[in-house]
Amino acid sequence: MSGRMTEIVVTGLGLVTPAGIGVAANWEQVSAGRPAAAPDPALAGAAVEFSCRVPGFDAGALLGRALALRADRFVQLALVAAREAVADAGLDPATWDGARVGVVLGNSLGGSATLERQHAELMGGDVDDVSPLTVPMTMVNMVAGYVAMDRGARGPVLVTATACASGTTAIGVARDLLRAGACDVVLAGGTESALTPLVLAGLRRMGALSGRADDPAAASRPFDAERDGFVPAEGAGVLVLERRSDAVARGARQRAVVLGFGASADAYHLTAPDPEGRGLERALRAALADAGLGADDVDHVNAHGTSTPLNDVTEAAALRRVLGRGAAVTSTKGVTGHTLAAAGAIEAGYAVLALEHGLVPPTANLKNLDPAVDLDVVADGARQVPLRVAVSTSLGFGGMNAALALAAA
Repeated sequence: MSGRMTEIVVTGLGLVTPAGIGVAANWEQVSAGRPAAAPDPALAGAAVEFSCRVPGFDAGALLGRALALRADRFVQLALVAAREAVADAGLDPATWDGARVGVVLGNSLGGSATLERQHAELMGGDVDDVSPLTVPMTMVNMVAGYVAMDRGARGPVLVTATACASGTTAIGVARDLLRAGACDVVLAGGTESALTPLVLAGLRRMGALSGRADDPAAASRPFDAERDGFVPAEGAGVLVLERRSDAVARGARQRAVVLGFGASADAYHLTAPDPEGRGLERALRAALADAGLGADDVDHVNAHGTSTPLNDVTEAAALRRVLGRGAAVTSTKGVTGHTLAAAGAIEAGYAVLALEHGLVPPTANLKNLDPAVDLDVVADGARQVPLRVAVSTSLGFGGMNAALALAAA
């Protein structure tokens, strides 16, 4: 069951993001280009007081009170997304062979909210005030462990940690597990919930965050000449991947094909991208070569597009060199903000939906395209256009790059 030519398809999708809980809510808001950023009461007095949070997320109601109390929010978001994805795929954990089901999820900051709360308990009292669940609630790998326990997945269970490329990397790793015959089904994606005072203070001190406190909804503006940083966000995206032959055999809906994956490192700087975008260029060329595609085959790019001064021009330069101006480019972070490790998985999900609907969502808040961005960036409303192939790109701290090539099923 192994080999490069084994086709891997997406049969299920789950999304929990600032654009809503569930795929339908997400696609409606992203297609409309409505920004989710807003003042955040939980951040009152913090280094930044606005964010993109998942609206109306009640973990107790969605997961049950006992489970909600044991899991940090980054795990809670992933559990809800995974449940939706598995149901969307038409799979039943009560009847599948769990030993043939894997989980690969991306995360970077773990249970930072729990860690900050428990540190405050320790500083304000004594060791007996610290929860005995502190360590398992903060460990990065626990998100994959929880999803495996919740869905009865007993195959390979992994977490990828390539910063903001983690979700994309997870999908690539999951694809390879299926090609190698190690699993028959893999739940792949990413999650992050690190909207905490310490994390945001660090990001603000780095100069990564937008300072538009007077107009949060307009703060995330990818590729715009007046962008000044990203809006921090939380979210989770999970895709169910299977071999096409298995999906056909069980009569499953095929939402898209994962044609290619590429990854690279800049080996340049701790937080800044290679100024010429050469690392991303290598990852993108590798994904296209893996898929057997040329530049003219790509119709749409869901770009990383963080709304930071450095990322957007370097990413645009790499995309221009590899793809020219033929692909319709968007950054959905204008709506969702930057969900960090979850971004690549969420945006791969949006690319799948774009292929299904033949619709490229607009780049919200893009009013004045940066002259250095020589691309066909979609703004001022969604664009209806036939789509065959879409690319999703991700860049992360440490110079980590990843790219996916997806095709209509």
